[in-house]
Amino acid sequence: MSLPSKLTERLAAGIKRFQPILASAKARDVNESDTSMIVTDILAEVFGYDKYSEITRELSIRGTYCDLATKIDGKFQLIIEVKAIGLELKEPHVKQAVDYAANQGIEWVALTNGGVWRVYRVFFTKPIAAELVLDIDLLSISPKNDTHLENLYLLTRESMLKSGLYAYHDHLQATNRFYLGAVILSSPVLDTIRRELRRLSDVKLEVEELREALRNEVLKREVLEGDRAEDAKRKVARAANKTLRARKDSGPDERAEAEAVPDAVVPDPPSES
Repeated sequence: MSLPSKLTERLAAGIKRFQPILASAKARDVNESDTSMIVTDILAEVFGYDKYSEITRELSIRGTYCDLATKIDGKFQLIIEVKAIGLELKEPHVKQAVDYAANQGIEWVALTNGGVWRVYRVFFTKPIAAELVLDIDLLSISPKNDTHLENLYLLTRESMLKSGLYAYHDHLQATNRFYLGAVILSSPVLDTIRRELRRLSDVKLEVEELREALRNEVLKREVLEGDRAEDAKRKVARAANKTLRARKDSGPDERAEAEAVPDAVVPDPPSES
């Protein structure tokens, strides 16, 4: 990822400015209210939000106000749960913010103590779930490290306008175990494996036979079951069918080639034994 020079300069300058502020606050063990003031300044000076119109403490959910929230053009983007800088962040701390987000239809939640920033994506499943997408420690990153700056960019106003967190999460999902499991058990991949096995051993296997062997002997059950697995299977099926439709619309020669490729069959999870 190549960031604009002005944005890179702002992020680097922000790290240099706020690292000593955060270190001093941590040494003094400031309370949650004072930490929240520092977080607000970081949102404005580093991440680029307008302090007076895009950062608010006035988001009321079921009669309770969240710590902070960011909004762009009147639309809330991120709910932020702030803890005192000396407090170690733990999973239970984010639950309330996730509940807030779910009630408002907001997909992104950040848990921070000023130094550590953890960003979660909320899934509106039953029950509501949240996945850790980004984990940054402002006290340990370097203003000269491109990767650190790129990760920090994901929290900026500019990134939110370009759906940067969504793109980053999609990239992570492409290599997560649920997505890989769904891809491996799709018909195009199984056909490729079957051809390779036949080339190596001259053994003829049916697709279903190979699918069952992978499902029962190779892949873990947890990869194939649950809401996350179902979501991954739907994504694989949509992507495969979209590719086939594009090929069929491109011309007679390519249509013939596409017709030779089997539709992606997304398997059902194994039955309960």
